[in-house]
Amino acid sequence: MSSWRFMQTIPSSLIGIDVVNRDVVWASGGFDGPDESGSPGLVVRTLDGGQSWENVTPPDAGGLTFRDVRAFGRDHVLALASGESQGSRIYRTVNGGATWRLVFENWEKEAFYNGIAFFDAIHGLAMSDPVLGTFRILTTDDGGWTWKVAPTKGMPDALPDEFGRATGTCLVTKGPHDAWFGTQPSDANARVFHTDDRGRTWSVADTPIPGDPEFGIASLAFWDTRHGLALGGGDPSSNKPSVVARTTNGGRTWRRVRSLAGFRLNMAVVPSNRRDTAVAVGLTGSDITTNGGRTWRRFDQNDLRGVSCTEGACWAVGKDLKAAELLR
Repeated sequence: MSSWRFMQTIPSSLIGIDVVNRDVVWASGGFDGPDESGSPGLVVRTLDGGQSWENVTPPDAGGLTFRDVRAFGRDHVLALASGESQGSRIYRTVNGGATWRLVFENWEKEAFYNGIAFFDAIHGLAMSDPVLGTFRILTTDDGGWTWKVAPTKGMPDALPDEFGRATGTCLVTKGPHDAWFGTQPSDANARVFHTDDRGRTWSVADTPIPGDPEFGIASLAFWDTRHGLALGGGDPSSNKPSVVARTTNGGRTWRRVRSLAGFRLNMAVVPSNRRDTAVAVGLTGSDITTNGGRTWRRFDQNDLRGVSCTEGACWAVGKDLKAAELLR
């Protein structure tokens, strides 16, 4: 029987999370209420398995919303602030948040960055909503110290009013070359973009998940470069059950497999030798699948917004800094 073991809470809300190991977890946020916005930005970490949390937010981050973190150890992390224009920034620390460097600040009016992901400790991507009709990608080849805008030649055109969800896991990587991001079009089904060359070229596939305003892709998760899930979630206030689609060919085609018990915002696969277990979290509870997404079982009713798993540990965070370790 699965359950969350809840830890210390503080008065803020979190959505971004990256688990280094069972003891070391980084998380970020800065939102409140069903529209996922409102409270000041926050970056925190625990080094003792959630018994205590340290606020290590960059000192000049007032008014920002940190939607994503990517950790490379107990002291080295990148934190993404999502927002319009200069509200989108990337900060980097290599000393546990004692000092931070602003490594990217957005000056493009149309850009809004939704997530960052890394293939390894050196090569990574960040994804923005479309600029002049195409989704904008940042790339780094030095561990996040410097970022550059990727050429748009290899990117298919965006649909009218198509954008991403700033959940962090709308953009994911697996292996040394493959990445995917999901979208939320206004008048079409949600789509998934895929690269197998670290972002130089992209393809795009339709999914059976409806687009905005009902759903759109809130989260992606892959066991390997072929087998993965797309989580569809739209307006949190409607509490319409989220839907899940599955791919077995790296995202070329998607098949709808199951609706969940309620609205879910984020999802993570549980690493194992089998391609079967994943966890989804949201405002009204958590669900787990042990058969590759074909069926799901609700096991918790707490408001959780972000989830991350690594070998031997799964953690989730949410409203009022609910932090929980998954017990299985």
